[in-house]
Amino acid sequence: MGRSRRTIPEELLLLALDPTTGTTAQPQSLDLGLAGAQLVELALAGRIAPDGDRIAVVMPRPTGDPTLDSALELLRRRGSPVRAVHWIGGPRLGLRQTYLSHLERCGMVHAVAGQMCGVLPTTRYQATDTASSREIRSRLDSAIRTGVPPDPRTAALAALAHAVGLGKHLYPGNEGRSSRSRLRDLIRHDPMGGLVAHAVMDVQNGAVAQPRRNQAAGAPLQPQVQSQSRRDSMVHTAAH
Repeated sequence: MGRSRRTIPEELLLLALDPTTGTTAQPQSLDLGLAGAQLVELALAGRIAPDGDRIAVVMPRPTGDPTLDSALELLRRRGSPVRAVHWIGGPRLGLRQTYLSHLERCGMVHAVAGQMCGVLPTTRYQATDTASSREIRSRLDSAIRTGVPPDPRTAALAALAHAVGLGKHLYPGNEGRSSRSRLRDLIRHDPMGGLVAHAVMDVQNGAVAQPRRNQAAGAPLQPQVQSQSRRDSMVHTAAH
C-alpha cells in the first residue's frame, strides 16, 4: 500500500478536527471509529474480509503501513474470525494520538500546547494542509448533494462519520438535517463500512454480548452516539 494516499483512519480524524479551534469532535466515539476505520482500510487492501458479523484474515502479508500492520498481526494471532464489536470494543490506548502524531510528521497538522484551567497541560492539533481537509469534505458533500453512488472509500468514510456522531459537526443545525440524513444513507454503498459502522454504534450502546440480528443491506443507521463530556469535547489532553 503506497503511503501517498491517505488512509480512512487519517481521513476520519481530519474530518473530526475543527479547523479553527483545533479541538476534536466526539473524541471518545472517534477512538472506536478509528479502530473500525482500520478494519475498512485492511479490507480495501484485500487483507481481511467480513464473515457474517466477524472479521477474517484472508491475506496476512503486510501492507507497509506500520499501524495497519500492527492491527493485521493482532487479528492474525487470533487464529479464527473475530466479531467486529469485540475488536472495536477492545483496548486501543493511544490510537488517536498515533494518528495525530503521524499527521503532524506529514505536515498535515501542527500541535499547539496549552493548559486547561491554567493547570492541566493540553495539546490541540490544527490542520495545516487545509487543501487535503477540503478535498475530503468535498467528496462527502458531492456524494450527499448529487446522489451518485460514491466510491467504496467515500461510502465507508461516510458510514463511519455517521457512526461516531460527526454528522452534527459537519452539517450542524436545522439546515443540516437533510444532509445528515443523506450521510447516514450512504452506508448502503459499502457492506464492510456498514458492518463496521453498526459495530461501532453497538459498542457505544453496550450491545456486544449477543450477535447482531441480520439486517437488510441498506437499512438506515439510527444515530445512537452517547453524549461526550464537555471537557473531552473541548480539548485533547497530552496525557494520551
